[in-house]
Amino acid sequence: MKVILIQDVKSLGKKGEIVEVNQGYARNFVLPKKLGVEATPENLNNLKLKNQNDEKVAAENLAAAQKLAAELKDKKVVASVKVGENGKTFGSVSTKEIAELIKTQLGLDVDKKKIVMADAVKALGGYTVGIKLHPQVTAELLLDVVEKK
Repeated sequence: MKVILIQDVKSLGKKGEIVEVNQGYARNFVLPKKLGVEATPENLNNLKLKNQNDEKVAAENLAAAQKLAAELKDKKVVASVKVGENGKTFGSVSTKEIAELIKTQLGLDVDKKKIVMADAVKALGGYTVGIKLHPQVTAELLLDVVEKK
């Protein structure tokens, strides 16, 4: 019996796959637990339409990420931090602060979890900060850390 999986099933496959299972296994386990539906022509057509819609949405998300990456290219945000006598900063500039700076200075909304930094920013100067907008798109932004007056 052919079944379309609605959820990932460890021993069978991933969501959206069409798998062949024994009739008893399908009737006693897969169908009652709502892990899958019978592969009727109507359900196959619904799966096909859903896959087409998912591909379209994924393409739109990729295009939006590429557009945002183009906007962020060669942009710069300035962070003002307190500095001690010998030029050492108090604390560091976090991803949360960088996300807030991007929102206030550039007017773009970027999630702090998408900001990728190799090391903590603990000194004055210029830094390049990566922003992972999409699994295939990473933008770079310049961060300038200056002394708070």
